[in-house]
Amino acid sequence: MEDIKLSALMIVFNEEKNIEGALKSLEFADEIIVLDSFSTDKTIEIIRKKFPQVKIFQNKFEDFTKQRNLCLTYANHDWILFLDADERIPRALRDEIKKEIKNPDAKDAYFFKRKFFFMKKPVNFSGTRNDKNIRLFKKEVGHYDDTKRVHEGLSNIQSSGTLHNYLLHFSFDTYEAYYRKILHYANLKAKDLHEKHVQYGFFKQIGKSAFNFFKMYILKLGILDGKKGFILSYFSALTSFKTFEYLKEQYS
Repeated sequence: MEDIKLSALMIVFNEEKNIEGALKSLEFADEIIVLDSFSTDKTIEIIRKKFPQVKIFQNKFEDFTKQRNLCLTYANHDWILFLDADERIPRALRDEIKKEIKNPDAKDAYFFKRKFFFMKKPVNFSGTRNDKNIRLFKKEVGHYDDTKRVHEGLSNIQSSGTLHNYLLHFSFDTYEAYYRKILHYANLKAKDLHEKHVQYGFFKQIGKSAFNFFKMYILKLGILDGKKGFILSYFSALTSFKTFEYLKEQYS
């Protein structure tokens, strides 16, 4: 049987709190590649000291799509596994990945279901029950859609499947960290909307923000997550509100 190998990839910036756990969960891969956006904390120091086998590259961050596509060019193997620094691959999922890439009838790409944690506590509703992202795919189909700076996705997948075991997503451990991410993502999303000639509108801003809160808190049962559900619903609304604020600035 052909020797099928796996390249594990990460794009990072200032992930000293997460990098060790993430890289440990990737040690089963045949190579690990990290593309760093010139971190100013101890991210690179930790990698070099504790994970000498990891290949490190650096590139100034412009947007997530460009970073991911650049990172792909460094991979040497047939299969790609992308992991975010706040995600972990448990043993059951690791074994499923290793089995699936050797399947002669394997799909082009695989979605991973994610178990979401906020402030180190599990979130059971708030839209997370159906949360899944493509994390594993064949390198030959690997190219992220250049029209999206954030919430990026692969552009030429012909067939896909979903793995059974869950990826663990340890989101933010402070409100401040979540708020910083909201501002970052909203700014990138606003640039996408501006390039698509989407116009700013005050009532559109208020309406979409209110609907996002209602959707997560009521329709996606965030109310059943108690305080966590309310906070996550609020942040969902805030993301939409800030996106339109940045969009307004694009036209000023």
